[in-house]
Amino acid sequence: MTFLKKAPRMVERTDKILNITSEGRPRIALSEDRVGAGMQRWRREFPDIDCSGKAIVGRLLHLHDVLLNEINRALAPHGLKYPAYAILATLRVNGAPYQMSPKSLLNTLILTSGGLSNLLRRLEADGLIHRTANDSDGRGVVVELTKAGKRRVEPAMRDHAAAERRLIASLSRQQQNVMSEALKRMMPGGEPYTS
Repeated sequence: MTFLKKAPRMVERTDKILNITSEGRPRIALSEDRVGAGMQRWRREFPDIDCSGKAIVGRLLHLHDVLLNEINRALAPHGLKYPAYAILATLRVNGAPYQMSPKSLLNTLILTSGGLSNLLRRLEADGLIHRTANDSDGRGVVVELTKAGKRRVEPAMRDHAAAERRLIASLSRQQQNVMSEALKRMMPGGEPYTS
């Protein structure tokens, strides 16, 4: 009951942090960025279509490229691009002995099984991972981070985290927390995501 009493104040405070009107629209002029300019054109040409989702989805799609380019720039000195880095970092943070099944990796990463297989082949050819038969069932495969892979990925992890911090530095800590929670709700498995 206490949460329900606080909910309207929490929504009001969140709206102020993100600079949103009571109608749920951003208080910024729409033409301040390319997505906003596009929304203006949509509203002019199709006033009967609610294009308000573009304020978030359009910006997320645009930011995907911006963020990925910046992350890849941070990883370049280590000879890595994000997909390969993600595999190595996932194995590293899994803890010693730095092993996972391909299925576990696939469930953790945003890759297709074919994409994962190709990356594993390349990483193994580069000596950064090693694939062996699973001792527990003899049929499956275990992917293991090699010593060379560990040496390569650990400094890259520091640079990756620093790049992420730079990318969100324009947001206050409070804005970062609100955005993190809002994005988490949009993720599959979060609420109120529906497919």
